[in-house]
Amino acid sequence: MSAPGGRTTIAVAVCTYKRNDLLTRLLEALLVCAEQVRDRAAIGVVLVDDTAEGRAEPVADAYAERFELGLHYRISGKQNISLARNIAIETSMGIGEWIAMTDDDCEPPPQWLRSLLDLQHRTGADAVTGRVVRRVPPGSPRWLTEQPFLELGVEKRADGAEMESAATFNSMILSSWLQNRPQIRFDPHFGVIGGEDMVFFRAAHAAGLRICFSEKGFTYENEPPSRATLGYQLYVYFWQGNSSSQTCLNTGVRRSRMFVHGCACFARAVLRPFARGFRGQPPQLRYCAALMGEAIGKISGSLGLQIDHR
Repeated sequence: MSAPGGRTTIAVAVCTYKRNDLLTRLLEALLVCAEQVRDRAAIGVVLVDDTAEGRAEPVADAYAERFELGLHYRISGKQNISLARNIAIETSMGIGEWIAMTDDDCEPPPQWLRSLLDLQHRTGADAVTGRVVRRVPPGSPRWLTEQPFLELGVEKRADGAEMESAATFNSMILSSWLQNRPQIRFDPHFGVIGGEDMVFFRAAHAAGLRICFSEKGFTYENEPPSRATLGYQLYVYFWQGNSSSQTCLNTGVRRSRMFVHGCACFARAVLRPFARGFRGQPPQLRYCAALMGEAIGKISGSLGLQIDHR
């Protein structure tokens, strides 16, 4: 799957659902990323639309000829992100030596693919991943950025550090590794409740996938105005806690251990404003409420409650 000139090939796998404006923004950014690595890699895009009616087709048509390896449009329409991701990687394996994954609300900076390639060349890893930097629209409440709401689920590791997992918003994996292990795919059970990427990459790591972290290979995530509310933040923290419980239980963590962990997280969240006040810091009551919600999500997950993602 080498391109002319001995270059490697990368298929960027993207799943989308009713976000044509953000998707267009992503594809424009990917064109810039592709130009940055043109001397090293040929880039194509696999776009999987999770709407049954194919709402993203006009966007796909507009960019069909703009990538060296083309834009390959598929429809899933099941509203199950695991099924859509499986279509994306199965299609990508026939296009690229590497499969880069990102989300339709992400906007990678120009050096994204170059940084992932640099790290892979330096480490020889089977997969590389990086962090996400969340951005909110102008006019969002100040507390949303003054308090660490946007750091939910963000990994911070040393450049080149080995990881046990990765995330589909920012990762690149060797196609042949997946081709040789057809049992490593996204689990449809988690395609509705979320956490499917954690389960996928943890299973891959257990099967021998070597994952390394790129500090420079980050991507932006553009939060829509609907998420810049306290109500949404409380929900997403609660869901994150519930999802983390489900993924941990999937890897064999005992329910009793998860319940105790959730209770400990709740206690820390309750005490956090008092500890901050003692140090002369603002109490961050909204963020503490979100942390309490996350802890309740973990406790509820340990008791068997599953929350669908939205």
